[in-house]
This record gives sequence, C-alpha cells and structure tokens, in this order.
Amino acid sequence: MPGLRGPSDYSQEPPRHPSLRINSKEPFNAEPPRSALISSYITPVDLFYKRNHGPIPLVDDIESYYVTVNGLIENPRKLFMKDIRALQKYNVTATLQCAGNRRTAMSKVRKVRGVGWDVSAIGNAVWGGAKLSDVLELVGIAKLMHSTESGGRHVEFVSVDQCKEENGGPYKASIPLSQATNPEADVLLAYEMNGEPLNRDHGYPLRVVVPGVIGARSVKWLDSINIIAEECQGFFMQKDYKMFPPSVNWDNINWSTRRPQMDFPVQSAICSLEDVEMVKPGKVNIRGYAAAGGGRGIERVDVSADGGKSWVEASRSQKPKETYISEHHSTDKWAWVFFEASLDVSRTTEIAAKAVDSGANVQPECVESIWNLRGILNTSWHRVLLRLGHSSL
Repeated sequence: MPGLRGPSDYSQEPPRHPSLRINSKEPFNAEPPRSALISSYITPVDLFYKRNHGPIPLVDDIESYYVTVNGLIENPRKLFMKDIRALQKYNVTATLQCAGNRRTAMSKVRKVRGVGWDVSAIGNAVWGGAKLSDVLELVGIAKLMHSTESGGRHVEFVSVDQCKEENGGPYKASIPLSQATNPEADVLLAYEMNGEPLNRDHGYPLRVVVPGVIGARSVKWLDSINIIAEECQGFFMQKDYKMFPPSVNWDNINWSTRRPQMDFPVQSAICSLEDVEMVKPGKVNIRGYAAAGGGRGIERVDVSADGGKSWVEASRSQKPKETYISEHHSTDKWAWVFFEASLDVSRTTEIAAKAVDSGANVQPECVESIWNLRGILNTSWHRVLLRLGHSSL
C-alpha cells in the first residue's frame, strides 16, 4: 500500500515507556502498573496498553497514504488524509479495553490461552478524527442503506498489519452497517489521540475507534474499508474473541456456534492495591475504574471489606475536561469512571469491588461461572487480599 508498509521483523519497533509491564516482546504487548492507570483520567499515550499481533507498521510517505473504500458500493474510492481531514472533526472520549483484560485471574481457575493481562489492558483517551458515518455518506452509502438487492450489511476494516493468525495476511474485523452509519455511535476514523497525531503503537496514521466495543474491533493502521454482505470472515472474528461456556474445551469447540463478541460487559477493578498487599489496621483508601460497553454508563460501584458479605457505595468521578477537546465533543457515555471509597480494615481480609451499569447489569460474583478457554471477558468481582502488617493489639 502506498505510504504504509508492514515490516518483516521487529528491528524497527518504536520506543516504549520503561514502566510498562511487558507480557510479550514479539509481538509487543504491555500494560501500565495498576497505580499508574488511575493517575490520570485521560490515559497518557505512553501508558496506554499496547496490543499488537505483529511488527509495528511504518509510514514511508504520509502524502501518498490512502484508504480504499470498496465492496458492495457503486463507486469505489481512494480517500487520502486530506480528504478525511476535510470532513468535520470530532473528539470522542472513549475507553478501549482488550477482551482479555484480567485474564491472569481467569487462568488461576484453569489454564487459558492468550496474553497474560492483569487489570490494565484498558485505557481512556480523547480520540480525534472524522465520523465513519460522514465518510460513508461521502462515498454514497446512503443508497445502499435503502437497497434490498445489494446485500451489504457489514463494514469490514482491513489493516496493513500482518499477523500469523491470518497466515501472514492482514488483521481485519467488521461491525454492522447500521452501527457504522449511525452518527450517535461515534465510530471514528481517528488520526489523533489526546490532542496529538497517533503514534505508531496506536495506529499512525489512521485507525478505527469503535466506542463501547471490545478493542479487537478498533482496527489500527487502516488499509481499506469494505462494504460486505456478511460479517468479516477473518480469524479474529470467526475463530477468536467469542464467548464460550465453561463446559467447552479445545477438544469439543465449535467456533460457528457463537457470534463474534462486540459490546464489553460491565467491568471494574481496584487499582490502588496489589493482589496481596500488607497494610496497617485502620482506614484503607480504595480507588479504581469502572466501565460499561454499548454506551451504558456506570450507575454505581460497590466495595466490600469482608469479601462480599456487606457493601458500601463508592463515590464516582468523571473528568473529561481537557484543553484539546473541541466544541465538537461527544458525551461521556463511552468513557470510564473512577471510583473511590475509604474502608476500615482491622484484620486480614478480602476487598472486593463490583459495578452496576445503567441497564442494571452487574458483575458476576465468581470467575468460575464465566471461565472460558480463551480467557476473555473476565468481569467477575475484582478481589484483592489485604494482610495486616502488624497486630492492632
């Protein structure tokens, strides 16, 4: 593709923040420390989790870079960056979360396959770019929406990123056409992150951001957009990121029996404490994040100092006021909230947190009930064991 290419090896990787916890080097997958995650409502770019499937693509010439729009449309188009930048720019504050976030806790129940994420495969950023609905209107997609003969019902995003799971082919994913053409869905072709051009790790020069949906659908290093009749048939849509019951294992799995995962369930995690932490008797400050998929906001977050026998409601805050946010900014429905509570601790105990979204969906109590062989969507109560540093007697 003109202007954008995928290196054949990892010799030209970009620099990364030294505090990141590296889960794999090639491809590079890393997350920030828990405490760093809640240091800023808008996650700094260098501390935003890195999820990759191959070497990071390179841009040779931004002027020659373009995205092709083709498939079930009358007039395929090439869109250069100047064409996309000519459209109305929107800023959308949205939380992206890897489907495998908190996988390590699930793997303690039974072994699962995938990158060993702790609780920080998640981040909140202000994404700037053109709405996909405007881009599709530009190429005449409105006619397709009213046609019963064309059959185009999905929008596929194809990356320049080459990955082994696709037998060396490009990473790709799709969303329904109804979502792609809905301005209220805030799907972006983003060229900025936190007021600056995207960096290489996060999709430079152009990526898709699909708010409220697992991060796997927000394709980076965009190469083409295809209007297709059925959902994308790529590996990460058809043979990964699907939710199976605990009874399914690698001997009896049938991928075709499940739909690709889209919205992320309600989620929360404690970030001010590690899994086994030594504390003194008295007040312990509990801080963390909560988020819900599909644009469902967080109704409340409950925390417990006795492993879930009793609960108190935590306070919540949302602070999207940043200097680089323009007047064309989304609501906060796609963004996480921070929660905080002060609990009395007088003995070794388990701290637990659970969130409830605006649809009254609540996190399940036990990870065992949602265990699945790929270790995705661990949204069970987040638990942290606290040990007393010394006796209060």
